[in-house]
Amino acid sequence: MTPKISGNYESAEALALKALAFLTADEDRLDQFLLASGIEPSDLKERISDPHMLAGVLDHLLENESLLLDFAAAMDVAPQEIMRARQKLPGANFDT
Repeated sequence: MTPKISGNYESAEALALKALAFLTADEDRLDQFLLASGIEPSDLKERISDPHMLAGVLDHLLENESLLLDFAAAMDVAPQEIMRARQKLPGANFDT
């Protein structure tokens, strides 16, 4: 298993970008994300550096256990690391 997320914003952002790539690699996963987020496909590229959108990508994974587990396996990280990364991005609920 790869090392834990170091706990900084940059590593959380990098993981969120990998998660976005994971979603865009499969048309069905991407369609589900776009539908849930309300983001238009044409806006995706311009919002790629938006920390709120990246937080939404991780939220999307965290709301779907099978998707979360698939991504965690693909990245060789524990699912808890994705939650830790989410806590570093805007809008995190620190009560969880």
